[in-house]
Amino acid sequence: MSTNAALLDRRLAAVPRGVSTATPVFIDRAQNSEIWDVEGRRYIDFAGGIAVLNTGHRHPRVMAAAQAQMERFTHAAFQVTAYEPYIALAERLNALAPVEGPAKTIFFTTGAEAVENAVKIARAATGRSAVIAFTGAFHGRTMLTMAMTGKVAPYKRSFGPLPAEVYHLPFPIEHYGSTVEDSLRALEFLFKADVEPERVAAIILEPVQGEGGFHPASAELLRALRAICDRHGILLISDEVQAGFGRTGKMFGIEHTGVKPDLITIAKSLAGGFPLSGVIGRAEVMDAAAPGGLGGTYAGSPPACAAALAVLDVIADEGLLERAVALGDRARARIEGFSARNDLAPISAPRGPGSMIAFDLVASRGGREPRGEAAGLAARALEKGLLLLSCGIHGETIRLLYPLTIPEILLDEGLDLLEDALRIV
Repeated sequence: MSTNAALLDRRLAAVPRGVSTATPVFIDRAQNSEIWDVEGRRYIDFAGGIAVLNTGHRHPRVMAAAQAQMERFTHAAFQVTAYEPYIALAERLNALAPVEGPAKTIFFTTGAEAVENAVKIARAATGRSAVIAFTGAFHGRTMLTMAMTGKVAPYKRSFGPLPAEVYHLPFPIEHYGSTVEDSLRALEFLFKADVEPERVAAIILEPVQGEGGFHPASAELLRALRAICDRHGILLISDEVQAGFGRTGKMFGIEHTGVKPDLITIAKSLAGGFPLSGVIGRAEVMDAAAPGGLGGTYAGSPPACAAALAVLDVIADEGLLERAVALGDRARARIEGFSARNDLAPISAPRGPGSMIAFDLVASRGGREPRGEAAGLAARALEKGLLLLSCGIHGETIRLLYPLTIPEILLDEGLDLLEDALRIV
């Protein structure tokens, strides 16, 4: 039987260190919200493959849909011979997308690929080249998306020079001293000092920042950006790679604000664990690129499209939008209780909509000074049988990404393990 230690030795010898692995655990099997490692140890999964498993590991309907498609064909390349699951999925998403007027959708494979193609589409539609993003954002690891990502370490270090005409604004996080007014003032300065608005193709932001610490973008900010984009002919892109498909209690995170973007990037929980991403947008914008300008050999994989259709059915039939809110309320209440206790490590109150919940480790109870030890807390939780992920600008944040299909009894068990990991000894 393989062991975690033996596999870790093999991994270190065979795989470059540039792809890091958060835990020394090697998964053997999984079901819904539980995983078992190669030594048979069980873990409750609050990581979800980094927000990929809103419908849980191996949901029966998702697995059946992918299996049925694989019995027919696994690959064709949509640019050579098209297939119905791709079109059917595009139709479903077009009907759901919170954009103004008719929508169209194109599929790719990874989130970074979706974001990069959203920029290509925006440039084709506007005839402009510049892109504005936000500090703390994560948009991917390709050269362009790495430039758009608002964090140097570990994503940009030693990989320069980066593509030109990518600019950043401060993301408003009030308890770190940055307000919506600061962000909008910085945009005014940017237009005066670095790039005229007539050269900007798009402004992109996450409706809830992922790697940046699960900080929601306020309706005030998004309404202001929408007005600025409309005034200057700039496209607004909502990066829903982590926030989409029910995580926040809405199908798309930006729906909490009532603001309609021009383009939406999607991936992660779209296909229940199968690699699939896409861009949804206003039809006239999506049609700006010439034939052959967009695509990819594996883009819109047939089994992944079939799985994604099943994911949409599961979200609707099992009421996962409502369930995200109910589970989030349950988890949030427990964490608020943790934050008030003297026998647990000091943490902030929880934040985030629906089940896109996070909290910070802080230097003192009731304070907001970050304590960058979230990775250590995640390691202690792992020892107790709970899989967690850290994030945040200062490495201070723990994010909860349990499946929206998790039974309440397992959610409570996972929160019990989190409580134990927070206990001061």
